[in-house]
This record gives sequence, structure tokens and C-alpha cells, in this order.
Amino acid sequence: MLFKKNSLIIMASTAAIFMASCGEKKEQAASSEQAPVLVEVSKPAGTSEEGFIEASGQVESARSVNITTRAMGYITQLSVKVGDPVKAGQVLFVINSADIKAKSAQTDAMIAQADAALKSAQKDYDRYTALYKQQSASAKELDQVTLQYQSAKAATDAAKQMKNEVSANLSYTTVTAPFSGIVTQKFVEQGGMASPGMPVLTIEQAGSLQVTASIAENQIAQLSLGNSATMNIASADETIEGKIIQINPSSQFSGGQYVVKISLPANNKQLYAGMFVHVQIPVKAKTLVNKDLSGTVVVPIKSIIYRDQLTGIYTISSQNTALLRWVRLGKTMGDQVEVLSGLSNSEQFILSAEGKLYNGASVKIK
Repeated sequence: MLFKKNSLIIMASTAAIFMASCGEKKEQAASSEQAPVLVEVSKPAGTSEEGFIEASGQVESARSVNITTRAMGYITQLSVKVGDPVKAGQVLFVINSADIKAKSAQTDAMIAQADAALKSAQKDYDRYTALYKQQSASAKELDQVTLQYQSAKAATDAAKQMKNEVSANLSYTTVTAPFSGIVTQKFVEQGGMASPGMPVLTIEQAGSLQVTASIAENQIAQLSLGNSATMNIASADETIEGKIIQINPSSQFSGGQYVVKISLPANNKQLYAGMFVHVQIPVKAKTLVNKDLSGTVVVPIKSIIYRDQLTGIYTISSQNTALLRWVRLGKTMGDQVEVLSGLSNSEQFILSAEGKLYNGASVKIK
């Protein structure tokens, strides 16, 4: 009896301990449940079916030129550097011209020799012409003297043309600015070799900027010269209005995209060539080429998740949980990136979160 009583006491104690531990686990599980993560959501930008075409672009100089030379030689003087303003006609660099100057001296000697021969031939021609009139010289003799005179004259003309050629080559050794602007690139330093066709400097016209944007083939027919455009330049925190000033009718050398140029206000000190631009061009909705097209989907780069070689973006499920969606990205436009697949322009995505996100994490929209 005593043994049975002790067994019952032990069993009761074990059951109590088990129930207590289960209660503690339930309390721990309850306390480990995290509060929903506060998130900010957004919808992608893109081609609006309400009458807008959106595209990426870049600020560039309206007039830019690579400065080259036709002469080959070492650069003996290079008086400008990147960022320097230059005026039209200002000397940019000078090439060693000792060999060309030597040829110039040779042509001067050839001209002097040809002039002396021409003067002698001229005298013979005048003398034989007078003798022929006096019938003291034959026609054959006059013809020979005439040919000698014409040959001497041609030799003089040839020597002078050689002088012109040498002078032209000599002029290529001193290179001047074709217009007023700013030096934006320098490819060769003083003492380096300049070669025909090889750029030495790049000059851009100051204060004259434009935006170059790429338009898809299914949208280019909706645009025409003079259309207004709204340009958002995030890096300069500027939103500017402009007009289409040029439409390239061919996409042969631009990867299937049609290049459109849009004007910018002159002398805007906040803008620099190379800045990325988000362009929005209003069009008539009824003229859309294909209303079934969802258009270009664009999202901020900061919303993209990178996992090894994969890229994704968090969306919100019907249970208000975070759902990682794998997407394929296209071209980058400043702080925006194009989404080629994996996200439609009607879906919400998580722009930012006040906590750590993972698949299945409970979220709450701010």
C-alpha cells in the first residue's frame, strides 16, 4: 500500500511539472510573436494609358566636338585642362612642326628656281617672237621656245601649289577652338603623340544643354516636333518643361530605340551633362498604338532586393504578409530601374519598411 501511495504522488508531481512547462512554452511563444512591420507602399511608374509616354534620358551638350589634328607629331604645347573655359580661335595645343617647316623651305627654293627658269624662258619667247615677225626665225624654232616657256610656267605653278599644301599642313600643327565652350575631356598630355583622327580634347558649348531620350518603336509614331515634355532630374532636384526639337527617324544604330532630343532652358547652373532624366511626354490617349500594352514598369532602385544573382521586390499578399517576388530588370534611369517581368504596373510593392522583411512577415501599411 505504501508503494502504491508513493507511485501516485510521483505521477501527480510529474504531471504538474509537464503542465507547467507547457504553460511556460505557450507564454514564450506568445511573447515571441512580432508586431507587424510598418511599411510604405507604392505603385510602379510607366507608360500611362491616360495619355503619357514615359522614358529615360540623359542631359548632354547641344554642341560637343572632339578636337583632332591632321598632322602627326609630338605635342609641344598644351595650354588647357579639363574644366577650362575657352574662346573661339583660342590656341589649344601645338604640334612639333620641324619636318613641315623643312619642307616649306624646300618649296621656297623650288619656287625660286622655277621663277628663274620662267624668266629665262620668257626672254627667249619674247626674242623669238620678235625674230619670227621679222622673218629671222622659223616657225619650228618659235614653237620650241613657246613649249619651253609654257613648261617653265607650269613648273612655277606646281611649285607654288606645293607651297600651299605645305602651308596648309603647317596650319594643322596649331589647333584652335572652333567655338567658345568648356574643355570636358583631355585624352593626351603634353609631350604625347598626336595622330590624324585621334581626339586630343573634347569641347562642349557652355550653357547649351539638351536631353536625349530613347523611345520604343510602338510609341514613336505618337510624337512630333514641338510636343511638350516634363523632365524630372532627381540628382539636381529639378522638374523642367521642354519641347521636342529633334526626332531621329531611324533606330538602326540605337538598339531598336528611337532617339528624341528635348530642349532645356539655357544657362541653368544646376544641370550638368551626363545627368539622368525621367521624361514624361503627354499624348492623346486615343492615339495609343496598342492599349493592351502595359507599358514600361519603373520602380525606385532602393526597393530592389539582391540575392546572389537574383533580383526581387517585396509585394503584399492578401493575408497582409510580405511576399518576395523575383523580377527581371532592364535599364537604369538615375534612381529608377525598369522592371521587364515579374511585376505589373497595377501591383503594389513595398517601398520601405521600419523593420526586417522576410517571406511571410506580417506587415502593416503606414
